[in-house]
Amino acid sequence: MARYTGPKAKISRRYGEPIMGPSKALTKKNYPPGVHGRGRRSKKSEYALQLMEKQKVKYTYGILEKQFRNIFQKASVKEGITGENLLKLCEARLDNTVYRLGIAPTRRAARQLVAHKHLMVDGEIVNIPSYSLRPGQTISVREKSKSLEAISDSLAGHTSKRFTWLEWEGSQLTGKFISYPERDQIPENVNEQLIVELYSK
Repeated sequence: MARYTGPKAKISRRYGEPIMGPSKALTKKNYPPGVHGRGRRSKKSEYALQLMEKQKVKYTYGILEKQFRNIFQKASVKEGITGENLLKLCEARLDNTVYRLGIAPTRRAARQLVAHKHLMVDGEIVNIPSYSLRPGQTISVREKSKSLEAISDSLAGHTSKRFTWLEWEGSQLTGKFISYPERDQIPENVNEQLIVELYSK
C-alpha cells in the first residue's frame, strides 16, 4: 500500500500551510526547511509554482504520482472544468470522505480505518482507501467497530463543521455521499488551474 511516510512538519513548512494536520513547527519556524531555508529567494519560476500546487494537492490527499496522474486523466475527459473535476474526484475518495464525516481526525487515520476493514460502503466492507464514491452511496461504521475509541474520540471532537455534500446520521454512525462538491465548497487552499497548466505542457 503506497503512501507518503516521511516527516510531516517538513512538508507543512515547505508550503507554509498545515497540509498534513496542525503543526507547531509552522509557528516556531515560519520559513522553509533545509540549510538554506531562511535565505532562499522568494521569487519562484512559473514551473516551480505549478509544481508546488501539484505537490500540495498530492500531500493533502495522500496520493502518489502515478495515481494522481490517473485521476487527472479521468478529470480531463469528464465534462466540465478539468481543475475542478480533479478536486471533486479527490474529495470523492473513500478515505477523504471518512475524514470529512469526522469518523477519523486526519486523512492518514481515515486511510488506516479503511484499510483495517472498519468501514462499509452500501453494506459491503471496502478496504481500498482510494475507492471512488458515487453520489447516493452510504458509508457506515461496521457494527463491531462502533465501540472503537479512535472513532468515538474523533466524532466527539468533530461537532462544529459539516459539509453540504455529505449527510451524517450520528445515532447510526452512517454517512451519505450526496453529490460531488462544488469548487467553492471545498476548503482546500489550492490553485487547481496551475496543475492543469503543468500537465498540459
